[in-house]
Amino acid sequence: MDKELEGEGIIPYCEHCQTYRFPIFSTAVSMVVRNPENSKILLIKQYGRDWNILVAGYVNKGEAAEHAVAREVMEEMGLQVSDIRFNRSEYFEPSNTLMLNFTCIADTDDLSGMTDEVDSAAWYPFTEAASQVKQESLAEKFLLSFLEKWKDGAWK
Repeated sequence: MDKELEGEGIIPYCEHCQTYRFPIFSTAVSMVVRNPENSKILLIKQYGRDWNILVAGYVNKGEAAEHAVAREVMEEMGLQVSDIRFNRSEYFEPSNTLMLNFTCIADTDDLSGMTDEVDSAAWYPFTEAASQVKQESLAEKFLLSFLEKWKDGAWK
């Protein structure tokens, strides 16, 4: 049954347990990884699919989202990142996941540390990245949001 909770609205409620049941969902991060010169964006292909996406991964229990950003980029690409900044979020219903998108700067543009979690990867100039990412995808939405905020080399 649903029940009113002051300050929260109508929330699912278990009469047997006498507790409110807040929604449960996964949390993941995706990253607009920039090269050290801030002129290119990293796009990857994964899982045998023939389209480019952003580096992404799930947040572990007890882990801060910013730590997950650095960990996932290191695990998949062998790159250390800095200047981690939140871009935007969106709920992704197909996997019941809250996606948190960040931008960060890689320590190098050398992709030789890429692991077998990634099929291929390449750096794309800011002007080309949007046309190279999978169209009508969450990755595209996040990338376009970043590009809109990144005008003339400055975060807006």
